[in-house]
Amino acid sequence: MAQRPHDPPVTVTAPAAPGGQEVTTTKRTEAPAAAPEARTATAGEVLAGYLHAQATEFLRSLRLHGESGCDAEDAGEASRLLRRSARRIAGTLHVYRPLTDAAWADPLRAELAWLSDVLGHEHAFAARLVRLRGALHRLSGEGAADGAGLTVGAARAGALLDRRLTLARARAHSAALQALGSSRFHGVADSVAVLASDAPLDPAAYGLPAHQALEHLVEQAHRGLTEAVEALPLAVAGLPYNAEALAHGLAAAPASDAEPAEARQDVPWHRVRRLVRLRRYAQEVLDERQQAEAEPTLSVRLLAAGQALDRHRDAAEAALAASAAARTPRIAPATAYALGVLHADQRHEVEAARYAFDRIWQRLTGAVA
Repeated sequence: MAQRPHDPPVTVTAPAAPGGQEVTTTKRTEAPAAAPEARTATAGEVLAGYLHAQATEFLRSLRLHGESGCDAEDAGEASRLLRRSARRIAGTLHVYRPLTDAAWADPLRAELAWLSDVLGHEHAFAARLVRLRGALHRLSGEGAADGAGLTVGAARAGALLDRRLTLARARAHSAALQALGSSRFHGVADSVAVLASDAPLDPAAYGLPAHQALEHLVEQAHRGLTEAVEALPLAVAGLPYNAEALAHGLAAAPASDAEPAEARQDVPWHRVRRLVRLRRYAQEVLDERQQAEAEPTLSVRLLAAGQALDRHRDAAEAALAASAAARTPRIAPATAYALGVLHADQRHEVEAARYAFDRIWQRLTGAVA
């Protein structure tokens, strides 16, 4: 309970860490500080607490998925929450690996990455179809949901994309159900259940001050992110719609090259997106430690940077889907033309997302300087 301003200073004794001694501090009521347990907690205690919470969320989401039955909407939401917890656990085990029992944590991290990937495909295909449908309506000048004003080419392009992506979504749904019923998944769930009560960390982590050990590893993660961002062509991304970059993105790949040039161009941006996500999860652990002292600005900007790169990823993959559909044998020229316009539109969205990330990164860099 908070004390009134005129209350006298009080002496607080923090619980002893394993192998340590009790720490007694004097707290002055006129300048409230972080809770004593936040100041004296060890890296192991803070990290274990975060992992316990995420593992509990994972198990709760798994239970909700089992209870959803035939309700596709509830099952989809439970799957999203399951992936959310899986990504956070895997990301935390990655960033704070030196504090973990690596022989146990590394296999779990790999399995959680597999699970998140399998569960994410269905949602990705559904979102891609919605994105491309919306772009076709916008490009055709018709905002009505029934699409009555679509041109013939755009209508046929939409129908082709609908068939391709609906089929891909159905296959992804089947793969996800198969994965959730597999012995491999049950092994993952068992490991997470252990993590919910007993985080396998390096015993030395319980003797390290949280503010030193955790922040040191976060700084390493931030340096890795910064180096990856510095390797990006941010000077080229300095315009919201970059015609030069778009021209490179639209360049046809050699006949012997199975991967489009634009896909290779997007790879370093996708890598930065993953590193931003890891950095954000690492910051969540710090925010748990700092409690009342937590500075929300950095977390918010990391979230905004990640969202810009999510839009980049979504637009890039939508452009690839339009390009792949345009290579369907024996489609009408009008359909191919509509798909080409759609592809160019999504590459414009890619450049806009890069521009947005550049602006956010400049502000974020100033915040941590």
